[in-house]
Parts: sequence; structure tokens; C-alpha cells
Amino acid sequence: MPLRIGYVREHFSSPLLQFSEQDGGKTFTLVECPSGTGQLISRLTNDEIDIAIALTDPLISGIANGSKAYKLVGSFVTTPLNWQAFEYCTFPEKLTDVIHRAVTTGTKSPYNSIDDLKGTTLGISRNGSGSQTMAYVMALQQGWPTDNLKFQVNNDIRGLLNSVNDESTSAFMWEWFTTKPFVDAGEGRFIGSVPTPWPSWLIAAHPERASTSTVKAFLDGLTKFVTEFDSDANREGPNVDFIEAKFGYPKEDIQAWLKTVGYPKDCSAIPETVIQETLSVLEKAGVVTRPEGGFEVTNFVNTDIARLT
Repeated sequence: MPLRIGYVREHFSSPLLQFSEQDGGKTFTLVECPSGTGQLISRLTNDEIDIAIALTDPLISGIANGSKAYKLVGSFVTTPLNWQAFEYCTFPEKLTDVIHRAVTTGTKSPYNSIDDLKGTTLGISRNGSGSQTMAYVMALQQGWPTDNLKFQVNNDIRGLLNSVNDESTSAFMWEWFTTKPFVDAGEGRFIGSVPTPWPSWLIAAHPERASTSTVKAFLDGLTKFVTEFDSDANREGPNVDFIEAKFGYPKEDIQAWLKTVGYPKDCSAIPETVIQETLSVLEKAGVVTRPEGGFEVTNFVNTDIARLT
């Protein structure tokens, strides 16, 4: 039976999509999870997928908080994710030059900066999602108490947009490049930026549903496509054409994003410092609690598959 690979259909997944097109469903099938990492973890738990390509922080916090549904088996994106605080206003002009840090306001909005969000209800996709974890990181950076943050679950980006439009939430956090088309269409605006303090995407697998050799074969194949996608030659043209065809983003935005994103040389390798440093931040945010004796990195990783570096 082919592996069931859970993923979020975003530009980051382009090497996976290319791999899937060549494989043709012989060794794996893709299961789209539009609500993000919270949905991916739920589907791992409920035997709906075997492997998830998901955000680093919710995967690590899930294991730290007792989940037995998966272990880490590899890496996917090595660069941080640039999360934006995003909320509604009428904004007809196209944004430019905000790939790294965008703080944009509008005359019809009561929120002019991240400072203004203190004490308000933030939209998140799901409990345990990256949108929730990054809200804690934002609070830490702002010096806010993290024990009384207020959230409303809205499932996906459309639900999040609806929530800021009907004012049931003040703002939500989402990756810049994915959110920008809605800003360009005049549906909302950016009011701040919070880059992740860790590499953004890891790979997790259920510890029993798929054999070690099967998962290793998938990671070896993914490494091949990641390496090709990450090459200078493909970044100059083929990658741009592929992402434009799949997602419809403007070429200038794709070219800007490709200058910022990095992929691993080996998808089955996980830097030990990624787990340690992510846990340190999550502990400060109150998302995880350090057990007596501290966290043991090997408890987070299936070392029969992944190689700690």
C-alpha cells in the first residue's frame, strides 16, 4: 500500500509536488491538509496519514506534551518562516519589498501595530497549530503575559479572513507569501512580522504504520527532488515557472521568495540544536513544561530512520 503523505499545499511543498508527479502514486499518495499542522497532527493520530510534512514548533510541542502518534524522521525546510500579523482593512495598493519584515497600516483599522493587539482575541487555525505557537512567540517578544492569551479557532485561512472581517478576532498570524495575495486583492493588510526562531518545516511519521525501509526510501527520493529544486540553475527559471503554474503567484514574488528559502542537503538528517533551541523557546512561552531531568532529544526522533547531526 502506498504511503499516505500529509502536506499543506503551499509554495514550500513544490519539491514534494514534483516528486509526486514523477512517482504517479506508485509509492505514495498526497493528502492535502489545508488547515495546517494542527490538522496534520490530528490525521496522524486518527490513522488518516502515515507521514506529515509540518511546521517545526507544533510537531515538537506535540511530542513534548505526550503525543505518541508520531516521531520526527527528517527535515524539509531549513530557513525560518516569516509569520505576519494580519488583519482587515480596505487596502487597494499592491505591497512591495516586504519579504523580510512588513509593517503596514491603513486609515480604517483600529490596529496600527502589534502593540495594539495586547489583550485582544487572536484567530488561529487549530489548537496546537503554528498560528497559535507563534502568537506565544509574539507575546514573548512583546513582553506580554503568556498565560492569558485569547484565541478563536477558525480552521483555515478563509475562516481566519472571515473572522477578522466580522471582527470576532483582531488579527491572525500566517506566512507572508501565502497571505500576500489576499493583501494584494484588498482584503486585508499586514501590521507586523515575527520570524520563527527555528528552521520552519520538519517531517514526522507514525512509529508503526510504515516500515523503516519504506520511510527511508521516501526520504531518499524527496532528498533528490529537494536537491534539484535547491540548485542555482533551477532557482533561476524552472522553479519560478513551476510555482507560477501551480499557485498563480506573480513572478516577482516567487523570485523574491526563492532568494530567502533553504532546503536540507539530506532530508533524513535533523540537527540536534533545532530540537533543543525550539524546546527552549516553547518552554519560555509556556507551551511545554520541562520534565524533571530535562528533555531527552532522542525521545523526539525515530533514530532508526533519522540521523541526528
